[in-house]
Amino acid sequence: MKSENTPFVGGPLDGRVLPVLLGITGHPPKVYRVPVPDAAGGPPTVLVYRRVPVAPAGRALSLHRGWRYEFDPEGKAGRGLRWPWTKSGRD
Repeated sequence: MKSENTPFVGGPLDGRVLPVLLGITGHPPKVYRVPVPDAAGGPPTVLVYRRVPVAPAGRALSLHRGWRYEFDPEGKAGRGLRWPWTKSGRD
């Protein structure tokens, strides 16, 4: 399997560059979850990082130069797929 060195921004992993496994499409996962064990033996805390494109260093092309992960302090799992013909539950 291929991996890519990906920088992390914000949170406890700020400034670190870690190898992240790439998926079938050649991209890292959209959400990266890091379980942190509790010192008292309780359930682990899960840190959530979201994938964002790295901005290009010029105005010549609008192509991104890779990915980075930004810390999500709320750490919600996301909304998942939403189809237009299904009810959203917000009537």
